[in-house]
Amino acid sequence: MKVVCPHCFTVNNVPQKESYKKANCGKCKQSLLDTKPVELTNANFDEVVVNSDIPVIVDFWAPWCGPCKMMAPNFERAATQFPLKALFTKVNTENEQNLGARFGIRSIPTIIVFKGGREVERVSGALDINALASLASKYTN
Repeated sequence: MKVVCPHCFTVNNVPQKESYKKANCGKCKQSLLDTKPVELTNANFDEVVVNSDIPVIVDFWAPWCGPCKMMAPNFERAATQFPLKALFTKVNTENEQNLGARFGIRSIPTIIVFKGGREVERVSGALDINALASLASKYTN
């Protein structure tokens, strides 16, 4: 399966397994098991979403948004449950207004799940860790 490195954004081919003890990027050698949410920008958004065989879960947020700040720790904790099963990412709509407009983001936080390069689900409003994990589980193999 194709997985985008969360550090250098290189596409890696990784054998699909139930769990992984180790998986490193072929280019930068850093761990592909790193679950810290990746910041997406207009420059790398399409490359990451299109080249990921695993679901890409995007949190559209802004630094001034109270519910976004409250949800951020839950988003990070949920991400730790899905190493190489889902890629958790964030888009700062204040800095990336083109992406917010492109996806018709009307309220934040908004979570969009992409699978196979296409939007498959959208949820607006802050979610707790269980709701985030449940959302990701729906689209992981």
